[in-house]
Amino acid sequence: MRHARRRIVRRVVRLAAVGGLLVGGTMVTRAVASEPPDTSAAPHTLAQPASGTGAGLVSRLGASRTAGHWVGSDGRPVVAVTDESTAEEVRRAGAEAKLVRHSMSELKSATSTLRSAPRVPGTAWALDYRSNEVVVRGDSTVSGSDWSRLTGVAEGIGGFVRMERTEGTFTTRLNGAEPILSTAGRCSAGFNVTDGQSDFVLTAGHCGPTGSVWFGDDGGDRQVGKTVAGSFPGDDFSLVEYANGKAGDGADVVAVGGGKGIRITGTGEPAVGQRVFRSGSTSGLRDGQVSALDATVNYPEGTVTGLIETDVCAEPGDSGGPMFSEGIALGVTSGGSGDCDKGGTTFFQPLPEAMKSLGVQLIVSPEKGAAPGASPSSPAATGGGDGGGETAPGAAAPGASAPVTGVNGSTLLSRLTDRRNVGPGMLVVAGSLIALVATRWIRAEQDRKAYRRHYSATWG
Repeated sequence: MRHARRRIVRRVVRLAAVGGLLVGGTMVTRAVASEPPDTSAAPHTLAQPASGTGAGLVSRLGASRTAGHWVGSDGRPVVAVTDESTAEEVRRAGAEAKLVRHSMSELKSATSTLRSAPRVPGTAWALDYRSNEVVVRGDSTVSGSDWSRLTGVAEGIGGFVRMERTEGTFTTRLNGAEPILSTAGRCSAGFNVTDGQSDFVLTAGHCGPTGSVWFGDDGGDRQVGKTVAGSFPGDDFSLVEYANGKAGDGADVVAVGGGKGIRITGTGEPAVGQRVFRSGSTSGLRDGQVSALDATVNYPEGTVTGLIETDVCAEPGDSGGPMFSEGIALGVTSGGSGDCDKGGTTFFQPLPEAMKSLGVQLIVSPEKGAAPGASPSSPAATGGGDGGGETAPGAAAPGASAPVTGVNGSTLLSRLTDRRNVGPGMLVVAGSLIALVATRWIRAEQDRKAYRRHYSATWG
């Protein structure tokens, strides 16, 4: 009976091991055959659904009962409300509510008053939803008398206007990421767009006036196109029509340096607190958070309104480059202050507003994820815009990756060694093989012992 039980146990173990080999092999095969997850993909912060929920609540409840929304540190939507009954409605909708004193109507009224005051170059203001304040900043070029005069305007509005001085100067970030050059200066290609007949580069408006001819090299041998429309100041966007009318292959990819790119799958509007990325030739790929919306900046060249304020650093040479998050296009670099050593503030022209004004649509990937081999032959020529600098330490890639040059950026070996792809399957296969070897070894040992017992019994 004992030997019979042992045989049954061995058979069950062998059957389980064989089944494990089949299951593990199937898991590995599927992982190798499928597109591997991008090892540099940005963490799923749920910023997009959180932003949509918050924006929907603010739109439904109205500007007199709410004062903006943002993405909390846990990824949940937070809505600023002015009374408890509105807070209950927000909580029932699954969002977090924060009671504040001043409504969006009051905040907007404050910015209107600031805008109507005498213009002071070197100043900027934006709505800080989280503190329920309007933050006014003055750079190092603002004189004491101008700052005092603007402070008086702020005090007349009320205690929810906060005055701050900042280092550096608010300037447009002329030059660019993946460069396009003209007699007007050196700028960055932003995103590729189309009107259905011709393709264009959408970049910053301060890069050059209508009629500017752009080239992809210093010698002027490779013409990219000509600026056919734009707005600056007031807004900060322009449209460069391709010389041959088409952006070419890989028009949905923006370069981020090192031969790598990010595939753009759509456009959207950012939320305060959302993690975003920007690319430029001077400072490379950088990331940070949206700190405020509807910002106004008084550049020396003129005032630009409706900008996105972020704590992403930028430097001269990064202007016009794309801002995006998880493959969603958000804006193009306008200007700011500071640098990437000490940090600073950078402003972006929102993309949806610019496209609506210009009557164009973003050229996007037909499906999410990177398709091996889909790449622009030249980021500058295709408006892929931007990269070639260092990637910020610790910065994750902001969406589905795509190669900018070359084909097949993933080998079979890399897939097999990627624990997130085939790890579980390999563990099942290894465990099954160990079980098979163990049962064979145990059986062999038992056979040897039985033979020795039989041989010792016949010896004497």
